[in-house]
Amino acid sequence: MDFISIRLITDDIARLAQFYEKATGLAAIWSTDDFAEIRTPRATLALSSTRTIEMFAPGATRPAENHSVIIEFVVEDVDQVFRNLTDLVTNVVKEPTTMPWGNRSLLVRDPDGNLLNFFTPVTPAAEERFAR
Repeated sequence: MDFISIRLITDDIARLAQFYEKATGLAAIWSTDDFAEIRTPRATLALSSTRTIEMFAPGATRPAENHSVIIEFVVEDVDQVFRNLTDLVTNVVKEPTTMPWGNRSLLVRDPDGNLLNFFTPVTPAAEERFAR
């Protein structure tokens, strides 16, 4: 088995794709007008409009209601990401903070309210865990 992606369902896929393109610096790869992916070397963030879910599982999802999942991105410099996102993010949950486990983390919400953690390993142990 291999873990492929996490998919966010949204009522406004263009808005969410644009947000993630700006937040990550990566271009969305569009398969259809209702499905796009932000691909990184380690994982894929899939974005899908509510129309796709209604095709095979009507009512199975409710967009913009996630309060239990954190989407995480390891970045070279979390403080630089924070500076880059100041004009884009309206909901900063926690400014960059060094955590006891050795990551410097920034928590924000995307336009649908999904919680994002951008982090940089800053201790030798944390750096070793995320060595590329």
